[in-house]
Amino acid sequence: MVEEERISILNDEDPSDGDFVTYWMQSSQRTVFNPALEYAVDKGNELDLPVVVYFGLTDDFPEGNERHYKFMLEGLKEVEKSLEDRGIQMVIKKEIPKEGAVEIAEESSYLVTDRAYLRFLKDWRKYVSERVDCPFVQIESDVVVPVETTSEKEEYAARTIRPKIQVQMDRFLKELKETELKHPSLDFDFETYDIKNIEEVVDKLDLEDVEPVDQHIGGTSTALERLDTFIDAKLHDYPERSKDPTEDGLSGLSPYLHFGQISPVQIALKVKSSGSPGSEDFLEELVVRRELSMNFVNYNENYDSLECLPGWAYDTLKEHEDDHREYEYSKKEFEEAETHDLYWNAAQNEMSKTGKMHGYMRMYWGKKIIEWTATPKEAFQIALSLNNRYELDGRDPNGYTGVAWCFGKHDRAWKEREIFGKVRYMNANGLKRKFDADKYVGQIESL
Repeated sequence: MVEEERISILNDEDPSDGDFVTYWMQSSQRTVFNPALEYAVDKGNELDLPVVVYFGLTDDFPEGNERHYKFMLEGLKEVEKSLEDRGIQMVIKKEIPKEGAVEIAEESSYLVTDRAYLRFLKDWRKYVSERVDCPFVQIESDVVVPVETTSEKEEYAARTIRPKIQVQMDRFLKELKETELKHPSLDFDFETYDIKNIEEVVDKLDLEDVEPVDQHIGGTSTALERLDTFIDAKLHDYPERSKDPTEDGLSGLSPYLHFGQISPVQIALKVKSSGSPGSEDFLEELVVRRELSMNFVNYNENYDSLECLPGWAYDTLKEHEDDHREYEYSKKEFEEAETHDLYWNAAQNEMSKTGKMHGYMRMYWGKKIIEWTATPKEAFQIALSLNNRYELDGRDPNGYTGVAWCFGKHDRAWKEREIFGKVRYMNANGLKRKFDADKYVGQIESL
């Protein structure tokens, strides 16, 4: 059963005389460990109705591009087959999802969706809630501890949210059994968008041209394989290897979490059951740090601008806004990795070539954009734009939080200096003390 804290009723309608229960799949693009799907199946059984899964494929998704869509479609193709095997029809429409959800709700007795935290995705759900005549219920499917259960306000840092998550975590770390389906929906005659040929679909969509990457293949099955490999081969020394960009010590699961292709609950359960000495450090990243980012974007309306910062960070950056910059680069120069700094260029190239950047390098990358841009406001927007364009897990609470951290979010004040004021500073010598930075450059150049 789905925990009560994951369930939010978004309107006050009674079940209508529709032909089926609809799950509007948006953020949780998977059939395994998906509370929203299991809730919909359970509701269908209760109402003696089949379940249909609806997905709206829009080429107008904010900042979405060919790289993101190829990865997403690889996952959706797997979802479609998995649902069919279970007796559930998936209806894919090329349309704005919020409008398609309203349309299919006209034939539905009950409408279920998963939860998201970004502003425009909240607005989509509000739009639908105001226009449908059947019950509309949201299930929080992509965190371990539901956001409001953890805290009813924006948390200052990891140290303030950590104990609130830890006291709740075990209660939500439990297996989610697949609900037996009473009424298949495969006989319904829906028109659905054919996504079998992914390259053809991507070509037909009006998307920004950012080259897809081969290093990451979308889909739950790939995510689970990566999880198993990570636990078997890397988790035991995760605390040491994960901090070194020259080592292949990370799980590589963040793109799959971004698209909801794997559940954080499933990951956490497998990691905990492994008994590995690296489990605690990994769960700190997966649960505490990741869910701090959900807390941030959920409660801070300014998460995508400099105004999201704590007062001390905002004020100190503004006070030093007119400080002399030894180097200043345009967004184009940053994007094309044309700075004087080989280490920074390597980080940008890692992101543009592979769709991922090591977390330690992302901190350095963001700090240097502050140092080499005319104003903090411009630096924030450049960092966010590049991160969202090239990272497979960009346009995500973690991405917004990672960029904001470079500007002082979830951090403390440090010794005051030029340009940064009291915001934490990083330099190339710091990289060299942590790992073989020149080796990292060579690895990226060989890609």
